Amino acid sequence: MTVYLDNNATTMPAPEVREAMLPFLGDMYSNASSFHSFGTAVREAVEQARSRVAALIRARPEEVYFTSGGTESDNWAIKGAMARHGSGALLVTSAVEHPAVLEIASASGSLGFESVLVPVDSGGNADIEAYRRALEREPALVSMMMANNETGVIFPVGELADLAHQAGALFHTDAVQAVGKVPVDLEARTGIDLLSISGHKLHAPKGIGALFVRRGVDLEPFMHGGHQERGLRSGTYNSPGIVGLGMAAELAASLPEEAHSRLLELRTRMEIGILERCPGSAIVARESDRLPNTLTAIFSGVESESTLMMLDMEGVCASSGSACSTGSKDPSHVLKAMGIGSNLSNSAIRFSLSRYTTADEVDLALDVLERAIAKLRRISPYV
Repeated sequence: MTVYLDNNATTMPAPEVREAMLPFLGDMYSNASSFHSFGTAVREAVEQARSRVAALIRARPEEVYFTSGGTESDNWAIKGAMARHGSGALLVTSAVEHPAVLEIASASGSLGFESVLVPVDSGGNADIEAYRRALEREPALVSMMMANNETGVIFPVGELADLAHQAGALFHTDAVQAVGKVPVDLEARTGIDLLSISGHKLHAPKGIGALFVRRGVDLEPFMHGGHQERGLRSGTYNSPGIVGLGMAAELAASLPEEAHSRLLELRTRMEIGILERCPGSAIVARESDRLPNTLTAIFSGVESESTLMMLDMEGVCASSGSACSTGSKDPSHVLKAMGIGSNLSNSAIRFSLSRYTTADEVDLALDVLERAIAKLRRISPYV
């Protein structure tokens, strides 16, 4: 039996999503851009999916552009917006962003603009005063994530966006981990100009995502070629993926409030279990506002790699941080930014649940984790 608790890395495509995609992997194979009725039928499915994604985030369908995923959406939003400004324009972002954003900031000099990173406090929350100081430098664009992929900490993007607008900047948010887990209302949060979505984080397939571009915002095209996506993002439509994302969006939009409450109950159940059954452990950012599915625990004196190996041997899947950083020997940049030292951050494990996670799976994972931590501490030279 596999207990999958790594849903921030990727989610299982929902059964309804797989079923919706199947015709477009078979008989409905036409190019959505073709003029004939066969292609038109596929294009209608693409546009229905666009409307479903827009409904999930309370946007207009014409403000939704399909991409290959979160990384492309982030790159297009930032590079496309910054390209509209002269050399030396400023990007403001946070120190705990996903690598898809941080690597752009790191390469900003070669891309013709500057960047500044806003720090976070020990709870993983954005330092608002440091943010205000950064805005005094009159940035062209601000990019602050909606929810952190490692800790689950939720940023107050509505407030951050309003402050950015007061400073004359556009505002982008990487909402990859938030969409489908917490309500996103772009009709109410009018300060958000650009928002990134990735399908495989909300039970759609990999290789499909979307970028919300508020009406009136001017972006440079990310890919040049044909006329797809109103000439801003060329390339043959990934019809099966788009249909899958549309169905995943509809499923997420129709989830009852009890589903979110149940997920929070499961996360709390796991946190309490870890603290009670693994003495010396701690939950990162426990007092901060977090996604209902995400928790990162620190097991002092035990290396996360060893813990993950023992969990994997008994069928429990978790991670030590972002899947995009797998293979890196460096401590988590998120935990480092929160002031957590390398010895502790190297013992951190992230567990991320989904609406398909059961209480029995959480309990089984706790049993395995308790045995693993106890065994590793008996043999660890650091305890």
